[in-house]
Amino acid sequence: METVTAMKNDFDFDALRRFPDVEAPNLFAYDPSDKLILAEAAEALAATTPGQVAVVGDDYGALTLGAAYAHGLTGIRVHQDALSGELALGFNAREENMGDVYENFPLDEELLTGATVVLLQLPRSLEELADVASAIARHADPSVVVFSAGRIKHMTLAMNEVFAKYFERVDVTRAQQKSRGLIARGPRDQADAVVPRTQYHADLDLHVVATGSVFAGTKVDIGTRALLAVLDQIDPSAQTAIDLGAGTGILAATLAKMRPGLAVIATDQSAAAVASATATMKANGLENRVTVVRDDGLSSQPDESADVIVVNPPFHIGGAVHAGAAINLLGDVYRVLKPGGQLWAVYNTHLAYRAEMGRMVGPTTPISRNDKFTVTLAEKPLTET
Repeated sequence: METVTAMKNDFDFDALRRFPDVEAPNLFAYDPSDKLILAEAAEALAATTPGQVAVVGDDYGALTLGAAYAHGLTGIRVHQDALSGELALGFNAREENMGDVYENFPLDEELLTGATVVLLQLPRSLEELADVASAIARHADPSVVVFSAGRIKHMTLAMNEVFAKYFERVDVTRAQQKSRGLIARGPRDQADAVVPRTQYHADLDLHVVATGSVFAGTKVDIGTRALLAVLDQIDPSAQTAIDLGAGTGILAATLAKMRPGLAVIATDQSAAAVASATATMKANGLENRVTVVRDDGLSSQPDESADVIVVNPPFHIGGAVHAGAAINLLGDVYRVLKPGGQLWAVYNTHLAYRAEMGRMVGPTTPISRNDKFTVTLAEKPLTET
């Protein structure tokens, strides 16, 4: 196995930042699996020419910038599901004067055509891994080698099986700093595209479509159900509503069906979620009623443009429960809500977000509560205080 010393060893991984994602002393912009991928791929990367390297799942730029620095690479094509990852890579690239070494692409043919080396930070979702492996096998050069790795505690033997479905050979590396690599070669000729999953929920009269790693897949998670139970209480005079962190778009679709005159926006930073929500709207005949956008929170939404925002915020960052995930997502709610506008939120009861929502938005009232979830209504004051 190659070691990290096979690369130029003075790239400063510790200088990488997560910005604009949540930053905290216990949250990092890279981990040992990034270094393991780069070490295993060092010889192959050194033999590439511009345009032959693709990177998938680079959290904050460690793979892209580490490879470019160590081997003088340009023309790197990158796909990151999270928009925060794209923005962080851009920030870090500018800080390192490497903004011209890569370009972002969707997970499609344009990303992968002609690629002989793919660097992949393993996703935890087998469905997302299947999406990625299928795309590589179908579009990359027949000689492609996929260098992937992850933290051992998050890896399963099923990942090997997913790769084996799309590649002739899968090798497992030795463990290094609690990380392990999977190297795949020989894309199978008959590799098929992964078909998005669809489930009809009779109680909601709603078809839910899910691709990749979108939260909860085609299911309706219990937090979303808690919000669905109170959607009939939203301001009856509301004309605009935003489903923030929309996932598959269940809340947005339900609002659009309940209130035909309501203009609804479904927004999420995940490319897989945006694809899923778009497909959900089409499956329910709502594609002309709901606008689906990929956004970092609400950053692209105009000031005082929404009467209602509904949100089932995340409470994990990676594998850790962290309040910063929701607080970061809600950062623009006050700015985007109209005076008197409403934020309807559901969250894990033990996280006690009520005080934070009161601080960020305005007076906050509990609507429902059980041992697991709390639903609150926060209202932006009609006048500045």
